[in-house]
Amino acid sequence: MKGKVLLAGLGGLLIAGTAHASAYRVPEQSVNSTARAGAYVAYTPAADASYFNPANMSWLEDRALTELDLTWIHLPSISYDDNRTPAYDGESESEDFVIPTFFAVSPDYSNFRIGLSLTYPAGLSKEWKQPYPMTFAEEFTLKVIEINPTVSYRINDMVSLAAGFRVIYSDANVKSRGLIAPPSVTASRYMDGDTWEVGYNLALSFRPVPESNLSVTYRSKVDLNLEGHADLATSAGPSAYSGSADVTVPLPAVLAVAGSYTFFDQLTVELEYDRTFWSSYDTLDFSYPVSLGNPYLIGAFDNPKAKDWEDTDTWRISVSYDMKNSFVLMAGFAIDDNPIPDATMGFDLPDADARLYSVGLRYQATRNLNIGIAYLYDDKEKRTVANSMVDGSFDHIGAHLFTVGASYSF
Repeated sequence: MKGKVLLAGLGGLLIAGTAHASAYRVPEQSVNSTARAGAYVAYTPAADASYFNPANMSWLEDRALTELDLTWIHLPSISYDDNRTPAYDGESESEDFVIPTFFAVSPDYSNFRIGLSLTYPAGLSKEWKQPYPMTFAEEFTLKVIEINPTVSYRINDMVSLAAGFRVIYSDANVKSRGLIAPPSVTASRYMDGDTWEVGYNLALSFRPVPESNLSVTYRSKVDLNLEGHADLATSAGPSAYSGSADVTVPLPAVLAVAGSYTFFDQLTVELEYDRTFWSSYDTLDFSYPVSLGNPYLIGAFDNPKAKDWEDTDTWRISVSYDMKNSFVLMAGFAIDDNPIPDATMGFDLPDADARLYSVGLRYQATRNLNIGIAYLYDDKEKRTVANSMVDGSFDHIGAHLFTVGASYSF
């Protein structure tokens, strides 16, 4: 019973993302990318080019470059106000996470350069403790870790190409419990699973003049074929299932097109458009080695659920200003769509269109050591939805990101 999302809820629990990008994608993985609101594809002057645009490794200083960053993510409590009855109202738990990332780029070897990155390209967590919301999403977590080795080749002083492998590890768990059929039929479940998967990424950079850069990057879709264990129960017997379960979560493909230009050797402006191909998530469907038998368990945890997500467009702009006194100032802004139609949105992932605002600072402490700090605020709109699960409004959906890091050159 293969599907499109891991560990669904009673109505189709979808990945309840960290919610600082559309759905559960996490574009910001370094000081520079946080400071520039993700507008970080064409102009990538540090070791994190190995992840954001490996073709740009060809233009970096001919030394071994490394960077280590830490990002703190704060998710405020999301409020839900139901139009039917205050008994269905709720507030999600506020949550905090710390994500480490690492980047490295080799010196030049006959126009080839090798890169390596360790990132968290997707992730999620959502908890509800009130009776109605927890029926669908009492707890949901998903962790996605990516190891991305890349190779770039400089064709000439204007063109560079790159490619790499996406080696992905993912694990997840979910809990829910509540009333599923009035007046007294309840159900509960606990599921967990993990997987290793492989994808690829491609990049192209074109510099018609040294001050400019036109870039295209593509990260392939990776289906996370999670396999694990499920404990399901209902008050209407035969009442339980305990055994294996599997489901497929799409880590969607992303295409980014960007251009940058440096004015007066100090001010660099970048414009970026990226498209996330969320339409690959159209159905939620679990698989078990035997029939669940009980019609309530089948209805809640086995029948396929339509999702019908849509591809999203994000527009980004960033500026970097080299003060020529060891400091670089950065700022960014983005307009980010969300992929979830009203008909399939629920407590698992309350998402909405967003505006992203960011600032950052880097300091060249020594010839070899550079340190940085950045902040991003994701301001998501209040969203009102009416469907078979939800009839009300979600508010305070945004997120705060704070990133610190250090780069060292050898």
